[in-house]
Amino acid sequence: MPAHRAWSVAGVTFLVLLAAAAFRSSIGVMLEPIESDLGWTRAQTSLAASLNLIVYGLSAPFAAAIIERVGIRRVAAVALTLIASGSALTVVMTAPWQLYLLWGVVIGVGTGSIALVFGSIVVNRWFVSHRGLVLGGLGAAWATGQVLLLPILAAITQHRGWQATALTVSVLALALIPLVLVVLRDRPSDVGLTPLGAGPDWVADAPVESSGIPDALAGAVRVLRRAAPTRAFVFLAGTFFICGWTTNGIISTHFVPAAHDHGLPTTTAASLLAVVGLFDIVGTLGSGWLTDRIDPRVLLAVYYALRGVALLAVPTFLGPDVEPPLLAIIVLFGLDWVATVPPTVALCRENFGVERAGIVFGWVFAAHMVGGGIAAIVSGALRTVQGDYTSAWLVAGALAVVAAVAAPLIPRGERTVGLVAH
Repeated sequence: MPAHRAWSVAGVTFLVLLAAAAFRSSIGVMLEPIESDLGWTRAQTSLAASLNLIVYGLSAPFAAAIIERVGIRRVAAVALTLIASGSALTVVMTAPWQLYLLWGVVIGVGTGSIALVFGSIVVNRWFVSHRGLVLGGLGAAWATGQVLLLPILAAITQHRGWQATALTVSVLALALIPLVLVVLRDRPSDVGLTPLGAGPDWVADAPVESSGIPDALAGAVRVLRRAAPTRAFVFLAGTFFICGWTTNGIISTHFVPAAHDHGLPTTTAASLLAVVGLFDIVGTLGSGWLTDRIDPRVLLAVYYALRGVALLAVPTFLGPDVEPPLLAIIVLFGLDWVATVPPTVALCRENFGVERAGIVFGWVFAAHMVGGGIAAIVSGALRTVQGDYTSAWLVAGALAVVAAVAAPLIPRGERTVGLVAH
């Protein structure tokens, strides 16, 4: 019996998420070469990275609404086109504002439109069984992007220059577009199928009604307006804001240059981020399994506490050589990097119901990336003023501890669906 097409759709979605994660984080290996080549400061390049993260996050809930109107395939193709064009144009930039526009806005919108919210929509439409497993696998795509591509991009940067890396990102994004157009379909019914695992009594959810893209975007705002006052949303968004600060904001953006400050070669530092990605695959899949069995709030408290300890220890053990304590920190980063996603998604679903959980999670995810964006610029500014990243690591570690304390306070199962319905 041939495999259900859902697996092919999930496979291409995995590749898209993998590539998007690598494309977004590639700025970390290009910061110093861009500064050296164009004479810009760390504060200037960090602003571009910060803007990228913020736009990346804010794009997600609106992209989710647009997907409901124009479809998965079209959104993915347009997003990849934005990434390809934005990255290619950076090779001719001459002023910081151009980096802000191209990397911050154009690539931010592109990568944000094919982020985890995109993956969750694919899973909800194409799978009834194996949803948790597939969602965990797509979450691990973030990690795999670092494992497979980031060290390669770092090597290209070191040997060929940052311009070659930017063009490589552009070519890879363009190469994915034909695969997206051939394999992805918006719904199983488009090819005469039902979702994988659907029983004989399965009935498809009615598509969200919308008179156009503006109405879809307005609907996303209405969901936020009604969800925002609830305690569940405040704590979910708040802890995920800190999650973004302590992952994408400081580690993805600043770990490589921080390690280089301590004498560690750029390619070695990038390889350590690849190790983070490798262990994150294990951590994310394991977290999905645990979320079905343990209170998600307990899991979040443990994850944030362990992350806080690791971040606070970084200034002590970061040096010119990779010693066992630093490796232990890297492994710890990896195990709980995206492990926060399954319990956070579960709590969104429990508190807001299946119907609106996707857009609510989109806004929670936006808070994650805003936190990452603010952390990127704050950490860069601290490095510029103080000459090292010590204060940046300590601030991030303290915030992770705050999230660990706040996680058990997240409501569970209050079912505030009425607050977010259209």
